[in-house]
Amino acid sequence: MPESDSIEFLAKYKNWVAVKKISIAEGTKPEEIVLQMSSIRQSVDKKSFELLGIDTAKLDAYADTMTSGKRKSFGSLAEVVQKLGAAEVKEVVKGAAGGREELAEIASTYLFRKTVQNLAFDFDVNAEMLQKAFPNLKVPKPPGRKPKA
Repeated sequence: MPESDSIEFLAKYKNWVAVKKISIAEGTKPEEIVLQMSSIRQSVDKKSFELLGIDTAKLDAYADTMTSGKRKSFGSLAEVVQKLGAAEVKEVVKGAAGGREELAEIASTYLFRKTVQNLAFDFDVNAEMLQKAFPNLKVPKPPGRKPKA
């Protein structure tokens, strides 16, 4: 690979800023590149729902109650997914969508995704999966206040 390869993602919208960068050199492992790409996807996915005005915190809390005490199994997954069609769930989704009917399906998608993730399944490659597969992979910590030396 040429030394100039890199992945750079910069997003700024109102008060949301996301910066993801990785320089790709000859020795850069594919899992490091995939980690960076999955980080970008996760940032964008979460923010997309929020920008539409969907109350993701409300849906997160509801998904937590639906999956509380359940362990990772296809039986638990089937049980929780079956409950997603209930009238109570539709009311929660409607509330999270701010009563906007056009956002109900999108809010339902978020809730479905969150419940599946709470049961330790996922639709896409993520940092946790990569760390299990590659224990030596270092997930970069977000920049912040650093302790004084």
